[in-house]
Amino acid sequence: MAQRPRAKWANRELSWLDFNERVLELAVDPAVPLLERVKFLAIYATNLDEFFMIRVAGLHEQVDAGVNARAEDGLGAGEAIDAIAARVRALESRRCARLAEEILPELDTAGIGIRGCDACDERELAALDRAFRDEIFPVLTPLAVGPGRPFPYISNLSLSLAVWLRDPLTRAETLARVKVPKEVLPRLIEIGSGVFVPLEDAIARHLGDLFPGMEILRHGVFRVTRDADFTVSDEADDLLQAVEDELRRRRFGEVVRLEVGAGMDARLRERLIALLDLEERQVYDVEGLLDMGDLWQLHRLEGHPELRDPPWSPVAAAGTAAEEPDEPDMFAAIRARDLLVHHPYQSFAGTVERFVSQAVADPDVLAIKLTVYRTSDDSALVPALIEAANRGKQAVCLVELKARFDERRNIGWARALEEAGAHVVHGLPGLKTHAKALLVVRREADGVRHYVHVGTGNYHAVTARTYEDFGLFTADPAITTDVADLFNSLTGYARPNNHRKVLVAPGHMREQLLEEIAATARAARAGEDARIAMKMNSLVDVPCIEALNAAAAAGARVDLVVRGVCCLLPTLDNVRVVSIVGRFLEHSRVYSFQRGDERRCYIGSADLMPRNLDHRVELLVPVESERLRDQIDETLDLCLRDDTFAWELGPDGRWSRREGGRHGAHQALMERAGDRLPAGAPAVTSARNGSAHENGNAASGHKRRNRKHKAKSA
Repeated sequence: MAQRPRAKWANRELSWLDFNERVLELAVDPAVPLLERVKFLAIYATNLDEFFMIRVAGLHEQVDAGVNARAEDGLGAGEAIDAIAARVRALESRRCARLAEEILPELDTAGIGIRGCDACDERELAALDRAFRDEIFPVLTPLAVGPGRPFPYISNLSLSLAVWLRDPLTRAETLARVKVPKEVLPRLIEIGSGVFVPLEDAIARHLGDLFPGMEILRHGVFRVTRDADFTVSDEADDLLQAVEDELRRRRFGEVVRLEVGAGMDARLRERLIALLDLEERQVYDVEGLLDMGDLWQLHRLEGHPELRDPPWSPVAAAGTAAEEPDEPDMFAAIRARDLLVHHPYQSFAGTVERFVSQAVADPDVLAIKLTVYRTSDDSALVPALIEAANRGKQAVCLVELKARFDERRNIGWARALEEAGAHVVHGLPGLKTHAKALLVVRREADGVRHYVHVGTGNYHAVTARTYEDFGLFTADPAITTDVADLFNSLTGYARPNNHRKVLVAPGHMREQLLEEIAATARAARAGEDARIAMKMNSLVDVPCIEALNAAAAAGARVDLVVRGVCCLLPTLDNVRVVSIVGRFLEHSRVYSFQRGDERRCYIGSADLMPRNLDHRVELLVPVESERLRDQIDETLDLCLRDDTFAWELGPDGRWSRREGGRHGAHQALMERAGDRLPAGAPAVTSARNGSAHENGNAASGHKRRNRKHKAKSA
């Protein structure tokens, strides 16, 4: 890992790059199966794209606005941009070298070759020429720059060829741009069994066909990244239309990064920089393949099981196992006791989706209410709500239209729900609704009863197979009433502040978590056994970090599992910070406090970040069953013990990967899920199970395997 000066606080952006470096480490780890390494390369690349579109773009906006404020780590926006550029260049240099020297040769040995035209034989070139003539050439549009022909707009994340031309008659020279149409064609063109040529190489080979009669002096590949963040006014008369308008404007954001092929001619490179009005620090020279996110294409190839992780099918959760010929009654199971589900070890389809489908079919169910932040195109939940509305039930869906990069999908679901007669709302003005809650209202013999599911992850069938998340089913009257009040505040016009058991943001979530931390510190000072154990995606909030440091100084043990950004530096011996990046994306949020014999535990949607605690509607729910708290504590301890895919943060801000390979949390949890399967209950299998996550920064892992990449169970 890169050297970092000792400081009290870690810089948020540089800490995020530390996380993406951990993803890259798995991509270049020879113990990881080869196609899983390819997947990690794609994840690393798409992570980096989003980082530039949002975080780096925000820093440039601060510089342009003349904002001179410094973060807690002491860096101003301009200094952070320079530090980011240095780190990214170092990471990219490492990535390019390992790809060229190790991964591509190993792929070729395994029968999956990516090669340039100069490495193809005559038969392969003939196949490439046919593909160009029949499939590629018809969709290309060469655009020259000159009088009356301004430099064309380059859309966000598009890949292009810059071509320098000369007219042999007039000797006039000009620049042209050819977009690489990877939105409609495969990025990697297969020209033989397992032999692929990048689409841009195929186009470059035939530039003479695109510019007949012209001399091709030089050409190079480049890619533009633009500011993709935007703000929608909640005062818009039609919020849905306002989001759609902003989505169109996203394509025209300011350029924040230009990637160019490392061999690009200096004159051509300078011309591009000038036309795009960029600073040199925004330009990144890339050796080899640009836009590594397209390597997902290789991971999707059929076959090659020896190059992949062994498949995993989630099992039935306790209390939900199907016993032929009847499926379990979810309502009876939840009435009997609270249920805790842990995805992807336990089935999402067999718990959450089954709960909703039974609610839709049950004539005694009066209402179903659901929050949607992100969901999948093949979601069973939103169509179930539509069916509920068609059956005359009260179907309420809070659809967050401003869920970044999922806006279009959410707009589509919102319209489909409205057309079916469901009640669709978009949350509170000025806030994103990030809470994960599902409420069912049912008429029973002793009156109307509420049933609730509160989760740490989205109601998303695809990511539930690769994201690690907890969910709590309960019929506890206090909790279900709190959740019902939350829905009423989101759909109506109220700000209830007298919640019985749940923690809600914005409002009192931060204050109550700070009080839990302070109470644990007081217990430590009184000589009691005191421990704080937390698990989250990011730890950024200053008051929470200061409180955790104070509790540690009072003698409490502080154990943190933070997958991504962590601005707290563990400067005391009783503070541990661990990050796990492996087969599944660690995504759950858990806040656990032990004070002598007293234990408190919350799970829910919120990370400890200002955006979550101040600018989003978030929900944490207490886990009050000792049996379920034990399961959560067991998971936390497995994560803290992991010596296979865990990194530990040092007081100097450097992450070091643990060695040993004996205690892999993901493997242990898969094994324990199988052990806990009720007698006679089948594992939940589905054709969709085992597919890799393709949206953002999901990661994959397993126990160490031998360097020949043989598929073994760890």
